[in-house]
Amino acid sequence: MKRIFDIKERFDWKIAVLTIGSTLVILIERYNKLTAWETLDRFILFFLIPMAVVLIVFRDSPRDYGFQFGDWRAGLIFTAGSILLIAPILYFLAKSDTSMREYYDWQVQYLPWQLLVEMFAWEFLFRGWLLFGYARKFGPEAIWLQAVPFALAHLGKPEVETLSTIFGGFIFGWIAYRTRSFLYPFIIHFFVSSFTIIVAAGLLG
Repeated sequence: MKRIFDIKERFDWKIAVLTIGSTLVILIERYNKLTAWETLDRFILFFLIPMAVVLIVFRDSPRDYGFQFGDWRAGLIFTAGSILLIAPILYFLAKSDTSMREYYDWQVQYLPWQLLVEMFAWEFLFRGWLLFGYARKFGPEAIWLQAVPFALAHLGKPEVETLSTIFGGFIFGWIAYRTRSFLYPFIIHFFVSSFTIIVAAGLLG
């Protein structure tokens, strides 16, 4: 009698660890407080734990997960171009959308260092660990794959922002994949968040 559950192919254990691990750290961050500081929680969950998996479990080099400057010339061009293109859009949304103003205006207290640490951890999780971990098996399709949990991690934020994150996550992923580094999406993401907060708080115009 043929078995109902007949799985002939082996699972890629690294892909399983990446998928389960990234899901768990996102959910744990949403439902729990590990320390007295939210920023430290995110640094532990989104950076330290994934990096520990890279070094201890996978026994890989951090460079394989975008922890390098990569193609820095292209990275600087993409970073500058993205900032110039997105700044007017962010300014309009932060000024005109009530939900954006209410959500971000009080977060000026996180500038600059707390936000810098958080964005670094966020970008390593999605554009470092997940993107390059998935790319080993799925190639450029990893750009879309990492954008899905990135978008879901924005649930609870203003709707206009959350709806855009599947596309923003893809763009960030493409830049990281193209430059072989998560550092350039990190710089862009830090600008996006800090500029939005500054405008929402009425500190610019």
